[in-house]
Amino acid sequence: MALTPRQKEVLDFVATFVDDRGYCPSYEEIARGLDLASLATVHKHISALESKEYLRRSFNHSRSLELADRYFTESKPSRGAKPVSLEIPVQGRIAAGAPVEAYGGAETINFGDFTGDPNTYALQVRGDSMIEDHICDGDYVLIERTAEARNGEVVVALIRGSETTLKRLYREADGSVRLQPANSTMQPIRVPASDVDVQGRLLAVLRKYR
Repeated sequence: MALTPRQKEVLDFVATFVDDRGYCPSYEEIARGLDLASLATVHKHISALESKEYLRRSFNHSRSLELADRYFTESKPSRGAKPVSLEIPVQGRIAAGAPVEAYGGAETINFGDFTGDPNTYALQVRGDSMIEDHICDGDYVLIERTAEARNGEVVVALIRGSETTLKRLYREADGSVRLQPANSTMQPIRVPASDVDVQGRLLAVLRKYR
């Protein structure tokens, strides 16, 4: 089933929002972003996109929208497109302390494991709350989209359905959650577990110098 121009506009807005922030927009944000008259209009378009299997809704999360498999399938480059190499050669190992012996292997780093997975996305870090974990302002973090995380993992946490933060997650004995910064000058965020939704967990950190 083909999309109407307005349905495609809504779908593109949701996809761009997810790319930029790592989670789906609320109905209110869609209405504001597309200058739609009412939430009922948003609901109508979302229902149509759900019936066409481009979006799905999960009613037990504060932000219930998700991009569905059909969106990712149809967004892939066409088969006729020239393949892009996702491998970078590892030329050796460089000493940051004592010098090391020259390296002559044929090892590569393959980014296909990240880029080929629709559950992986990137965020740009703002602030220095994780600086002691060597995650600095301006870095890019690769995130695995998941609602599960173990104690001590670095996660993208959505607090009270409105604010996201990158912190280490700890579940306390009293039922609360501690979101721990990696910066000794900052205090942890402590909130009831019901106020926190895990949006993803850290896979890698990328830093550009120019």
